[in-house]
Amino acid sequence: MKLSRTPFVAGLAAVGMAATALPLSGCRADAAPTQATQASSAASAPVVSLAAPRAVRSAPREEVTGTLFPAQALQVGFEVGGRLEKVRVTKGQVVQAGQVLAQLNPEISDAQLAQAQAAVAAAEVSAAMAADVAGRNAKLQEQGNVSDLANRTASTQARQAEAQLLAAKAQLAQAQAGRRRHDLKAPFAGTVIDAPEQVGAIVGPSVPLFTVENLGALLLKTTVAESSRARLKPGTPVRVEVVGSSTFTEQAVIRTVIASADPATRRIPVDILVPNKDGRFVANTLARVVLPLGEAQEAQAVPTSALASAGGDHVLVVASSGEVRRVDVQVLERGVREVVVKAAAPLDKVVEYPMPSLTEGTRVSVK
Repeated sequence: MKLSRTPFVAGLAAVGMAATALPLSGCRADAAPTQATQASSAASAPVVSLAAPRAVRSAPREEVTGTLFPAQALQVGFEVGGRLEKVRVTKGQVVQAGQVLAQLNPEISDAQLAQAQAAVAAAEVSAAMAADVAGRNAKLQEQGNVSDLANRTASTQARQAEAQLLAAKAQLAQAQAGRRRHDLKAPFAGTVIDAPEQVGAIVGPSVPLFTVENLGALLLKTTVAESSRARLKPGTPVRVEVVGSSTFTEQAVIRTVIASADPATRRIPVDILVPNKDGRFVANTLARVVLPLGEAQEAQAVPTSALASAGGDHVLVVASSGEVRRVDVQVLERGVREVVVKAAAPLDKVVEYPMPSLTEGTRVSVK
């Protein structure tokens, strides 16, 4: 009996061990895919680098560009036609208001003026004679030696002669005005930008011959967003610098803020008056202006590479869970390496060079 029980017990033990081994091997098999999945997720998560913002104080401002136009610019020509006889100035010459730029041949105009002067002299003689006759007839009529009809006729002729004299004087004034318009004068002090190279041509009335620009002051024309209009005040000093150059001035002032948006861009036109008596600025070139929009306030400076603008200015931060979060910011100042921003809450660290694929909730790995 003792020998027959031993194989049975041994068989039961072997079955029990096999049954125990089966669930254990199943646990190992389940654990292996989980660890592999986690490793794969970590490997596929985008790797980002973070930058720490720097606390600063900055006033909100907007940097815009525009074109520097002359404060005064005009194309001028003769009001009357004639042959161009003399050009008194050259391109680039500085002229004063009222200085003669060019002259037309005055031969015909001088003759017309002399004729008008002679007509006035003749009318004056006729008027004087008619007035004398009317005066004598009035006295004779009082004495009864001249009829009333003769007296009234002489008086009428005297008034007619006086009217003819006035007409002759008007013709003389017109001839004098025409003669003066044979001299083309500068409407204001400035620089001659364009002028005829030769004389002798027949020019018509109102045909532009000269371009005169006042370069002592320039006008920077630009536009701003409608939300900024209320914070811009005429007379506020601003800094203006030439695009691509180190030339600048801090003496420029806001001259005009137009309360009507440009129909094409829906932006508000702004004119900046830029002093230029030393000639440091060149007209019709691009310039940049920094417009102050408020008082200094607490803000943070972040690398330019951290700012994204798709859908509005914002930065990306990484939450403790490893997920990306978008934070909207207000840009107070833009620089080459840094931008000064203000967020609803202070920023801890921001993602540098955010890729377009990084969206809200994306899990990332921090370098």
